[in-house]
Amino acid sequence: MFQADKTEELVNKAAQLVEQAKKAGADRCDAVVVRGRSTSVNVRLGKVEGTDSSEGDSFSLRVFVGNQVASVNANAGIDAVELAERAVAMARVSPEDPFAALADPETLAKTYDDLDLFDATEVDAAALTDAALAMEEAALGIEGVSNSGGAGASSGMGGLVLVTSEGFTGSYAGTRFGRSVSVIAGEGTLMERDYEFDSRLYFADLDNPESIGRSAGNRVVRRVNPRKVDTASGITVILDPRVARGFVGHLAGAINGAAIARKTSFLRDRMGQAIMKPGICVTDDPQIIRGPSSRPFDGEGVRGTRLNMVEDGVLQAWFLSTGTARELGLHTNGRGVRAGSNVNPGSTNLALEPGTLSAEAMIGGVKSGFYVTEVIGHGVNMITGEYSRGASGFWIENGELTYPVSEVTIASNLKEMFMNMTPASDIDRKFGTASPTLAIEGMTLAGK
Repeated sequence: MFQADKTEELVNKAAQLVEQAKKAGADRCDAVVVRGRSTSVNVRLGKVEGTDSSEGDSFSLRVFVGNQVASVNANAGIDAVELAERAVAMARVSPEDPFAALADPETLAKTYDDLDLFDATEVDAAALTDAALAMEEAALGIEGVSNSGGAGASSGMGGLVLVTSEGFTGSYAGTRFGRSVSVIAGEGTLMERDYEFDSRLYFADLDNPESIGRSAGNRVVRRVNPRKVDTASGITVILDPRVARGFVGHLAGAINGAAIARKTSFLRDRMGQAIMKPGICVTDDPQIIRGPSSRPFDGEGVRGTRLNMVEDGVLQAWFLSTGTARELGLHTNGRGVRAGSNVNPGSTNLALEPGTLSAEAMIGGVKSGFYVTEVIGHGVNMITGEYSRGASGFWIENGELTYPVSEVTIASNLKEMFMNMTPASDIDRKFGTASPTLAIEGMTLAGK
């Protein structure tokens, strides 16, 4: 567990790094400790295939000498003086970066809330094994399931300690528990695979292993004996929430300030313009109690607040860290994500907010269309918005899901897909990116 005394010790070490860097000649600096511990168990066909356990604290020191910047990483046994002197020496021979900077002091969090991200429940390897075995057994018990792709259960903790020369000191920790199972139905070349999983901050909130296993089994049995369908254009495609979350992830990438600064986003010139239908809202909120991607402050010590990234269909904001914001002539909105010694912008609890129509009613209103449960491939061009991906799912006929479909391709342009998109009402907010079922009109389907 992350005891308070260990956190205090790490805060003191980070503060020492900052102090020594300033003595070595740094104008500004920050030190961060990324903490982690995890245990996982994987089983297949009733036998344990692997048990992994890891724990560690990694330190990073970032120093600025004028507009020159350098970063160094180290483990817990660091010599603060030596590391600080090495970092400053590296900065003095580095090229200038006019945009690299610490967050301005006035943007730093003076106080921050306890977001209830940490569950002290200890789950040992034996309990993880029992859960994994129970999931697999339940999945294999579904008629038509022929084999197992394996099951796993995990328990993990992560945390961040941040100290800056501008006066910020903060730390937080969060937990994560997970369960997943993959199974196979059919034989030979007609085999189909599917899976189910759950991931939560609190152990008691996890779906029970048997229900996860049964869901995986039922999902894969429905996919057996898929058909191909004829090529068609102008069809309505409905994305299952599992696929819709990934689709919303394309939006997150397109409105990331780093992509805007590099001019690698198809939405780079669309700020303040309608990119979706009126009434649609996309939010990002790092301050949700027990939110899956919540954090009291970002990787630079800035307290982010809820943002309407898209409001009434109109694009309102980019995800911004301090450096990216400076490059764009803007101000950070507390979306800095620490990646080793670097800070890049990213989303937190991102949600495409639900509409008023149930998923059942949405499907019921489609005379002929395609319900997508899985997409494959990487056919998304974030510069132009061109979208083309392999897909499988179920054909919709007269408002009902009928036979399974596979080996088809769905295609369009993300700009058109966003504008032709309608969200249902069935959002599940237990994931860092949340979306309800989505209907997208006017797509092209390449089949037989």
